Amino acid sequence: MIKAILGKKLGMTQIFTEEGGVIPVTVVESGKNVVLQNRTMENDGYNAVQIGFGEVKEKKVTKPLKGHFAKSGADPVKFIREVRLNDASEYNVGDTIGVDIFAEGDLVDVVGTSKGKGFAGAIKLHNFARGPMKHGSKSHREPGSTGAMISGHGGRVLKGKKLPGRMGTNQVTIQRLNIVRVDKERNLLLIKGAIPGPKDSFVMVKETVKPNKK
Repeated sequence: MIKAILGKKLGMTQIFTEEGGVIPVTVVESGKNVVLQNRTMENDGYNAVQIGFGEVKEKKVTKPLKGHFAKSGADPVKFIREVRLNDASEYNVGDTIGVDIFAEGDLVDVVGTSKGKGFAGAIKLHNFARGPMKHGSKSHREPGSTGAMISGHGGRVLKGKKLPGRMGTNQVTIQRLNIVRVDKERNLLLIKGAIPGPKDSFVMVKETVKPNKK
């Protein structure tokens, strides 16, 4: 059985244990995830299930997606992801997945998009060391030489060179987080610790790939 669900990060809070201890938790609102499509080894070369979550206005849905939702008989959703599985027949198109697939104490991996931090220099972005700070130096925080000193390449910058650029908004996975509480009535998951992304961002919560790590 697949143990993965899409949700929205609401923010962080804390709960108290019976012994009086404090546990910082991230609240994820999930609701019902709808199965939109099944990927099979015969048709697609791999087994997976496509699930969707989140309300979206119909006028903001493109025509190809409208046809995709109509084929599955589901209402338009905002957030769509695929989850690999061993058997493609575990779920049928139109089935729903709720937070009750998880229980307190389960270990999960959370996939999200990190916060965007805007344009950043090489020191902040790539952890470069700064240059000399003496008066004669003219490269305090510059990245240094970027020309490729290789025969036949000329003075161009090689692809993949670490330079200043946009920082953040990357896919990040935090592994082996503990589910502290499952609220089925309000469709909430309380996960110990912090997870990637700002408030109201979409995340995927799935069963950890490292369950037996010591």
